[in-house]
This record gives sequence, C-alpha cells and structure tokens, in this order.
Amino acid sequence: MNTTRGFTGRPRGARPGLPPGQYDAGDDWPVLSAEVTPDLSPADWVFRVGGLVAEPRTWDWAGAHRLPASAYAGDIHCVTGWSKFGVRFGGVRLDTFLEAARPLPSATHAVAHSHTGYTANLPLADLTGGRAWIVWEYDGRPLAPEHGGPARLVVPHLYFWKSVKWIAGLELLDHDEPGFWEQNGYHPRGNPWEEQRYSGD
Repeated sequence: MNTTRGFTGRPRGARPGLPPGQYDAGDDWPVLSAEVTPDLSPADWVFRVGGLVAEPRTWDWAGAHRLPASAYAGDIHCVTGWSKFGVRFGGVRLDTFLEAARPLPSATHAVAHSHTGYTANLPLADLTGGRAWIVWEYDGRPLAPEHGGPARLVVPHLYFWKSVKWIAGLELLDHDEPGFWEQNGYHPRGNPWEEQRYSGD
C-alpha cells in the first residue's frame, strides 16, 4: 500500500456519512495490500487470542463457524482516500472470541497478527462492544483472497488498514505496540472522522 500526503478527496459533505478527505468509491473496491496475497485455505486457517488473557484460545475454521453468527452492514473507509458505502460482511463478532479468552483487567491494547506476518495495533476499546468482527463472507459470498479471505478482521469505524487481512490472532497487551504501518509513520489509532492518517495528525 503506497500512499502519499496531500489527500484532498471530494468536498466535505459531498455525501452524507463521508468523512473529510474521502471520496465515494461506488461499486469499486480497490485492492491494497502491504504483502503478496497468501495461498491460505480454510483448512489451514486458525485464529488465536493470547497475551493478557485468562485462557488463551485457538479456533480452527470449523470451530469458528460453530460460534454465533453476526454481521456488519455499513460503511468502510481507507486511508488512501476511498470510502465504500453499504458493505455487508458476515462472520462472528470479535466480542465472542474475547469473551471465551477472558481478557485480564490489565489488558488495554491489542496487536492483530496476519498469517503473512503483518501486524496492526488497536486499543482494546476499539475491538469490544460490538465494534469489530472476524468475517469470512462479503455480500453473502466467501470473502475473496485479495480482500483478506478466508477470514479478516473488520473494524469499520477506523481506517481500513486496521482491519487486518488473513487474520491469525490477537495478542492482548498492557501498552500500545506499533504495528507495520504505525512503525512507518501512520497514526496509532486511525479515526477517519478526525483524519488520523499519519503520526502527528
């Protein structure tokens, strides 16, 4: 994902619900990745929650699909300037996985890990309370590999680089630990409504 400063997008208010500096991508869904798309089958996929938890847990594909299903229907926003309205993802609410692992009171942040080695940091508060999902469906169909399939993290209220593709797990910490893009100058949180694109924004 190569990005530069100076996003202007379309004028604020061009569409209700459009954050500043963003444009409506319409039916397009640009493919942006820091790494090559892996050859990862559902049979090889696992998701682990560890770190500051009472009970580290790991789910395989079948185990994750036995959990109560949940869906996200709404909008997503990319730091490169596009926003996509009315997306529909299907999977399991991240709260369900976290409740099974039981975060310790000292846990304040998480590092999300991809099966490729990519990482992103997030405050735990941005992952709980029905704000994040592990998803494997898009618009009723299996999530395409180039968009993070077989499964990805979706944190729709933050810029989409936080929604780690090919999600492998979460490590809960008592401090903030920068991930891949955060170590390369991006904002530690990434709130689209505050245009938190880069460190210092």
